[in-house]
Amino acid sequence: MPDPLQATLRIAGSGLEAQSVRLRVISENIANAQSTGDTPGADPYARQTISFDSVLDRSLGVPLVEIKTIGRDDAPFKVEHDPGNPAADAGGFVKMPNVDVLTELADMREANRTYEANLQVAKQSAELLGQTVSLLKDA
Repeated sequence: MPDPLQATLRIAGSGLEAQSVRLRVISENIANAQSTGDTPGADPYARQTISFDSVLDRSLGVPLVEIKTIGRDDAPFKVEHDPGNPAADAGGFVKMPNVDVLTELADMREANRTYEANLQVAKQSAELLGQTVSLLKDA
């Protein structure tokens, strides 16, 4: 049977990796919240979405989190009247990204807190492993 503290470290590590990718996706969405198409009538940046899946680590016998997909949000694009924009169609309308910055900021806060929670679990597990090794050396 694998060591429970090592299994805990592995689980927390998979959570850290998943949340760091989630933060990257969110930051790309925020950075492109105003990115229009290159040509008149072209589609703008489409919001990215991320989904997770639980997978079994057979060597440790524990469930880990992994990225299932990074996809595109198929919500409709916003349309603004901006005849001076190079991406404006013949009627002067520009398709804008389907990114809601407030939603992205809320997702970022959640991802950040989840990352911090996984980091705390990893720190505690590593500390307990260190104390165990120290205790065994002194015995």
